[in-house]
Amino acid sequence: MSLPQPVRGTHDLLPEDYARQAHVISVARNMAARFGYAEMATPIFEFTEVFARTMGETSDVVSKEMYSFESRSGESMTLRPEYTAGICRSFISNGLQQNVPFKVFAAGPMFRYERPQKGRQRQFHQIDVECIGAPEAQADIEVIAIGAAILKSLGVADKCALQINTLGDVESRQAYRNALVEYFSDHKDKLSEDSLNRLDRNPLRILDSKDSGDRILVKKAPEFTDYLNSFSKDFFAEVLEGLSLLGIDHQLNRRLVRGLDYYTHTAFEFVTDALGAQGALIAGGRYDGLIEALGGKPTPGIGWAGGIERLAMLATGLPAPARPFAVIPVGAESEKRALTLVGELRESGLVVEMAFKGNVGKRMKRANKLNARAAILLGEDEMARNVCSLKDLDAGEQSEVSLKDLAETLAAMN
Repeated sequence: MSLPQPVRGTHDLLPEDYARQAHVISVARNMAARFGYAEMATPIFEFTEVFARTMGETSDVVSKEMYSFESRSGESMTLRPEYTAGICRSFISNGLQQNVPFKVFAAGPMFRYERPQKGRQRQFHQIDVECIGAPEAQADIEVIAIGAAILKSLGVADKCALQINTLGDVESRQAYRNALVEYFSDHKDKLSEDSLNRLDRNPLRILDSKDSGDRILVKKAPEFTDYLNSFSKDFFAEVLEGLSLLGIDHQLNRRLVRGLDYYTHTAFEFVTDALGAQGALIAGGRYDGLIEALGGKPTPGIGWAGGIERLAMLATGLPAPARPFAVIPVGAESEKRALTLVGELRESGLVVEMAFKGNVGKRMKRANKLNARAAILLGEDEMARNVCSLKDLDAGEQSEVSLKDLAETLAAMN
């Protein structure tokens, strides 16, 4: 019988990996809170329609990558492939229209069926920021600033660059859409099958195609800039000015698009070349038509998602885990008192370990293996005098300490 393995595209988060990811989440959570973003969570699965409506029936995620299943009642359910749709659904179903701007942070696992690769698994994790109900360019600036601040706090900012573009308002987008359909229709014989399928329903997504033949056509495709009206240009100019005022460097990328019709105005990505081909660390944009697509009242919104695995691979300055203190009973009579002493020290906020069995020598070896800061030896003589022997494992020095002062003494050693 072969040994059990995790499902392909999943992996176990062992303590060291978990600590790295927890650090990313902690930094992001704390930074989002500084900007007034409260944390929330949505269910890990939703009705399939929530994602089909918001991500588009023709998108690769919906058509190829979602983990969908039928419930016992015959309803189609899907493990969430991203956070935005669920948060927008929650905004509608909880009647939060009066609570705008609704500013939230979230973190958790996502699921997509795709080829596993470095920094991308079928079960992966994201941090997410959403600002719903704010049509102003200031919201775009703030949301991007949160991402920049998180990357800086993680020590990643110097490894990535902010790329940004505008998709214009609905009027501009429609004009550009028509221009793309006309252009690509003249080259149908050179388009890939996927791009042919997108031509009438979602032509902007052709600009994202990885097909080499499509890429040649895309290079000569019309530029979005030529179809922006004055309102769209002014809105984008305000966003760029705000980023400059905050000292956030940015690069204009005219080919950076979002294919679905409810995306408008700002689209952006923080990208890196430090992880190979999969270079996006944080990606987002404005989605003023998304909530309406879900059946809610027209409500603007903007947000982003960041890959925790990728961020954890690049993050620096991870806090060192707290070094434990080892309590070592000397003799069978000391076991019970040592057990209660461990409880008292943990209650005072200290990290304390006590080996379950073994003589003093074996327990000291375990203390060294745990990289313990100090060992507390407790024998019958010490118990009778309400003291213990405290061995500083860094300095190699040993002293006697009153049990009533022990917690304070150990806290001073951290």
